[in-house]
Amino acid sequence: MDNVNHLYQYSLLNALMEGVCEAGIPVSKLLSKGNQGVGTFARMNGELVLLDDKVYQLQAGGIREASMDDQIPYAVATHFSPTHTQEHQRLQSKQSIDQILTSVAPQAANLFVSYRIRGRFVSVTARTIRGQQYRGQPLSELGDNQSVNHYKDIEGTIVGFRTPAAWQGFSVAGHHLHFISSDCTRGGHVLDVSAEDASVGMAVAANVHIELPTSEEFSQAKLRVDDSGIKKVEG
Repeated sequence: MDNVNHLYQYSLLNALMEGVCEAGIPVSKLLSKGNQGVGTFARMNGELVLLDDKVYQLQAGGIREASMDDQIPYAVATHFSPTHTQEHQRLQSKQSIDQILTSVAPQAANLFVSYRIRGRFVSVTARTIRGQQYRGQPLSELGDNQSVNHYKDIEGTIVGFRTPAAWQGFSVAGHHLHFISSDCTRGGHVLDVSAEDASVGMAVAANVHIELPTSEEFSQAKLRVDDSGIKKVEG
């Protein structure tokens, strides 16, 4: 496969910030773009995790495997094949992930990095967005109505992407990571994490393909970079 560790992204985070999320690409298309990814569903109803050959919808009330025609208004995916794997890593916090990635690939500050973390976590703090209450409701408002869970001693996988600071608004500058438990019953957008013995696989991505929506909703949106809003809602 000649597109290993290339990134595919549908739409822009700026569009979600403006509430553009009525429709998008089907799950079946996202599955053709990679073996891991993160995103959301139509009307921002829950968090999305693509892990291997399945897409999961993480909601406040539980997790379901998405159907092939479910709509995805925003997602990032890659055909992930780790070029470096760090075993037996201790994570004191979410910031520890960046320290590990930087130590392995110090030349990648202005490049994208995809990673996958597996293990039994001491703790994971994760949120799920409950979805729009009205059409066009911005993501910044949905953050005020999110469900936050604190998981302890839990086994699972974190799928993550690190985006260069200059790309804020295109995606989440810094880290965007979602967690799903090994039994696929718990998970969400990671706000913080700790682990005593985790396996961290990573790959630098220098090739990025973006597909923009052609809908009227997207074309008429007044897109801008809401830096403070993004930092507030994405944690």
